[in-house]
Amino acid sequence: MTRNHNDEKFSKEYVPYSLHKNKLINLCKHIAQMNFHLLTQQKTRNLLDVTEDEWKQFQNSWDRLELDMFMKDGGTYRFRRHATFSAEPFAPPKLEAAQPHYQSLDYNTLNGGIARCFSHLEESTLNNEAFLATLSLCARIFGSLAPFYRWHIEAHQFRIYAQDDGASPTPEGIHQDGVCFVFMMLINRVNVLNGETRIYDLDKKILSSHTFTHPGEAAIVNDRHIMHGVTPILWVNPELPGHRDMLVITFRKN
Repeated sequence: MTRNHNDEKFSKEYVPYSLHKNKLINLCKHIAQMNFHLLTQQKTRNLLDVTEDEWKQFQNSWDRLELDMFMKDGGTYRFRRHATFSAEPFAPPKLEAAQPHYQSLDYNTLNGGIARCFSHLEESTLNNEAFLATLSLCARIFGSLAPFYRWHIEAHQFRIYAQDDGASPTPEGIHQDGVCFVFMMLINRVNVLNGETRIYDLDKKILSSHTFTHPGEAAIVNDRHIMHGVTPILWVNPELPGHRDMLVITFRKN
């Protein structure tokens, strides 16, 4: 296991069982009861507590994503980067060496069944306070909901570019990711309509639907009990580029 250059920073900040002393306890209770939770922009930013400058630098890193070469529908509308972490019980996340992303066809009927190698998160992103705070927040939440799990953690930066006939942020349709928990946060959206995030039970009955329009809005789901999907995005002004940027962090029992 490689040692994360941010281990010391995480260790200073990561105290999973301080949850009873702060605002996260109610969030964890809600996830435990409902299997999902939506965060407003203000709630997320309060939880992350990062400067506007760090957040802006984080947003700007989405301008440097690379084309997803594994789209079996032939689409060239998705750009991404990826990194893998691990976490022991009661310990902060550690960066692992770059490795492929894999989903079985049971969970991703479009692009699953093969090991997909994506460009790694940039060093500046791995060191960014907004990213570190988000990863730490996820570790605090999921480490408190399942405190004795060893975690396999994956972080994905996604950019979906609008298309004439609509571009889907989830081209695999209504799905589970094949993990334990998923954190999905809007980073930015420019010149696009729609992109409604929908939360379903395992019978595909809609439990919640919401269009993220403010950077920082987020959804947290228990992937064992919840399915999710996002409707296609369209241009507001087709003469200008349009895109939707998301950060997705997944935690799977290792």
